[in-house]
Amino acid sequence: MTQNIYDTEGFFAGYSRLPRSQGGLDAMPEWPNLRAMLPDLAGSRVVDLGCGFGWFSRWAREAGAARVLGLDVSQNMLARARAETADTAIAYERADLDRLDLPAASFDLAYSALTLHYLEHLDAMLATVHRALVPGGSLVFSAEHPIYTAPSTPHWVGEPGHRTWPLDDYLKEGPRSTDWLAKGVIKQHRTVATYLNLLIGLGFAIRCVEEWGPTAEHVAEHPEWADEVHRPAFLLVSALRS
Repeated sequence: MTQNIYDTEGFFAGYSRLPRSQGGLDAMPEWPNLRAMLPDLAGSRVVDLGCGFGWFSRWAREAGAARVLGLDVSQNMLARARAETADTAIAYERADLDRLDLPAASFDLAYSALTLHYLEHLDAMLATVHRALVPGGSLVFSAEHPIYTAPSTPHWVGEPGHRTWPLDDYLKEGPRSTDWLAKGVIKQHRTVATYLNLLIGLGFAIRCVEEWGPTAEHVAEHPEWADEVHRPAFLLVSALRS
């Protein structure tokens, strides 16, 4: 099973205090870019993979989706999502995305935000998603950029206050243990090429790829993000099922 770190008390408490956990989609600086990749949702059937607190599931309904299925491995996440949702067209279910099973041709959009880098069997999961989408259906996702999932140690160089992050073993894919809100959080490192080639190999047509990092306007509003302009934080991808 995918590591279920979100159901550990300390981690979940820390995660719940993050700005994006409290402010939802509007607190995600990458959300406008991700939203621009989405198709028209009017009358669509949507699966939200790694739905968390259900922010996107509820937004999809507001955008016109006919029904939404939110899936997450965390009972804590699902309990919060259900408590904040009063819409019978949204269903939340527990699912290990590494062992995902969905009916064929049952969705028009598969969406996932910052979840895929936790999955060990991403190839099998994407194959299931491809089968579950109708022809012409869309897959839109964000993942932690591989520059982050590759191990790196910041070094101070050049001008005072400027850091670089030399990468170690970027081409060596596999699990990485990191300390984020708790010790021993496991993320699966893959190169950008692996993400894209998995999609191509399954028959997806890639529509848009973005390596997202903060703009000057973001940094002006959040000076603590200044270091992040030197490396992309997120990989955003939109693809069509053929």
